[in-house]
Order: sequence, then C-alpha cells, then structure tokens
Amino acid sequence: MTDDDLVARAREGNTAAFGELVLRHQAAVYRAALAATGSTADADDVAQEAFLLAYRRLNTFRGTASFKTWLLTIAWNQASNRRRAATRWWRRIAGVADADAHAVSASCFSPAAPVTPEQLASGGQLRKAIREAIAALPPKLRDALLLAQSGEYSYGEIAAMLGAPAGTIKWRVSEARRAVRASLRMRGHFE
Repeated sequence: MTDDDLVARAREGNTAAFGELVLRHQAAVYRAALAATGSTADADDVAQEAFLLAYRRLNTFRGTASFKTWLLTIAWNQASNRRRAATRWWRRIAGVADADAHAVSASCFSPAAPVTPEQLASGGQLRKAIREAIAALPPKLRDALLLAQSGEYSYGEIAAMLGAPAGTIKWRVSEARRAVRASLRMRGHFE
C-alpha cells in the first residue's frame, strides 16, 4: 500500500493507516529532528509533536510533494521552533551569549577511539573546533550542512524542509563546508 493510499484512509478516520505512516517514516523524522536540535531527548519530543501535528493537519496535505517530504517539513519546522525557544531560554536564564554553540555541542560528531593520549587530545581539540566552526555558521548554512551531512536526505528533501530551492541548498552546503574548512585552517588544524 502506498503512502497516498494510507493518507486517504487516514483522512477517512482510519487511525491504523496513520499508524502505518508513522512506522514508515519515524526514523527519518527522528533523524531530521536530531540534526536540528542536537539532542536525543529533544528529537524524541519533536518527532512526537510532528506526528501529532501532521495527524491534525492531514486534510491540508495537498499531495504536491510526497507525504514523507511534507512530514519532514513539519518536523524540521517543529525542531527549529524548539531550537529558537531553547536559544531564547539560554540567553534569558543562563546568560549564555552564544546559545547556538550549546545546541550544537551535542552534535553528530562521534569520536573514534584514538590510541595515544596525544591522539586523544588532538582528536578532542579537532572535534571541538569543528563544533565551534559549525556553531558559528549562520543558521541557514548550518541547517543545510547538518541535514546534508546526515546522509539521510536528498537535496530535494532538504530544500522542502528548509523552504528554499535545491540549488540554493547545494550552495549553502558548499559555502558551509568552505567556511568550516577555513575556520579549521585558521586554528592550525590543516595546512
């Protein structure tokens, strides 16, 4: 059964059909939320909110894009809203000047276990420099980069999630990578 068939049944009140849509797309929705929030707990909450919102707005789904793309757009918007709210909270409560750096600190860069203490220190410094370079990017570049680096989404899906043309997304990813490389060079990580 296709997503379109399941959407039609869900619109008629068949909750099992919507449950099947959730099962089909929950991993992709979670990964998009994780890329946007940088937190597994927030990603879980965002995914749940996105599915609930999608269910409530199912009648607004026009079918001009795939159901998955529509759902990922909802998830990305929910995650962006949560990230903005967290940023405001950090600035107001904790007095953090750069709350975006905190949001990225739990990013998707998982370390490989170095052999020596020197390698461990060097690897940790590089990961920290990468996180800081990504956190310093403008949000439009950072979001496009994180989604592209996840390897889970096509440029078309990222374009739909971020509400920009695919060509613009490709440029943003390229520009973000260039900026991160330049930042790492300035910090002496590359020659």
